Amino acid sequence: MFRPLSHRLLSSPALPARGRLLWSLLLTLAGMAAASASPTGEGPSLTRIRETGVIVMGYRPASPPFSYLDSNLKPIGYSVELCERVVGALKQRLRLPDLEVKRIAVSSATRLPLMANGTLDLECGITTNTAERARSQAFSITMFVAETKLLTRAGERVQSLEELRGKPVASTIGTTSIQFLARANEQQGLNLRILAGLDDPEAFQLLRSGRATAFMMDDVLLRSQVAQVALSTPGEAYEISDKALTLEPYGIGMNRDDPGFKKMVDEVLVALYRSGEIHAIYKRWFESPIPPYGVNLRMPMSEAFKRVIARPTDSPDPAAYR
Repeated sequence: MFRPLSHRLLSSPALPARGRLLWSLLLTLAGMAAASASPTGEGPSLTRIRETGVIVMGYRPASPPFSYLDSNLKPIGYSVELCERVVGALKQRLRLPDLEVKRIAVSSATRLPLMANGTLDLECGITTNTAERARSQAFSITMFVAETKLLTRAGERVQSLEELRGKPVASTIGTTSIQFLARANEQQGLNLRILAGLDDPEAFQLLRSGRATAFMMDDVLLRSQVAQVALSTPGEAYEISDKALTLEPYGIGMNRDDPGFKKMVDEVLVALYRSGEIHAIYKRWFESPIPPYGVNLRMPMSEAFKRVIARPTDSPDPAAYR
């Protein structure tokens, strides 16, 4: 009678006792994993969502227009709206019309660890897809393309890091911007004094207070900070550099080990792109007054993002967007 290879290995006299014990343990663990696998073939995210009736969404409390709190302390924004479209699709797919959305505030420093340890199902903020980050989490197809630039006070227009040699430069902790600053500072010997804010408003305050000469961050986030200040303090004036230092493809964060969940999220975004509905969503957050203060960023869609809409991609390589 034929016996499976695993059984023949266990009974083989050529396999030492210690080896047979180890092999038996591995088989037991494999059997336990198979027994605990979802009977529907779903990955860990969909299985947990189905079993608990809850999906956990990470949001940024102060990153307009992507993810922030309105006057009722409800998370809103471009990224949040896209994630809500995903939740709507999940309700239909899983036949869970009462699916509960648990919202957890995250920061630049906490978003990646909370995604990697399984606390979040979706990270709906302003996270750049990079090859390094993709080792610990998955990203949806790109849902925005930003460029990092330099913000200075009016009259102190700066176009390059070389012009800031030996000066204090601010950015936000846990971002690709501050990582780029650190690398450039070391590689080019710029002798920059890098100041880190816990979030974008705090980093911007370093520039406003005069502690920093420039603030490096994604162009759309710089525009947002300047527009908000213009409402409260019209006399303050700032300038954004023309030259981009890096290109940043944003994606929705997900579990790295759940390709089925990623596929579903991507399908929701692709449907918005193909139907053209993404243009109305984009206009609502980037070319119209947004709540609660009526700030209008007046930021037309970039050519890079138009190309993504025509040919969706989740590539972390900046060259794929040029």
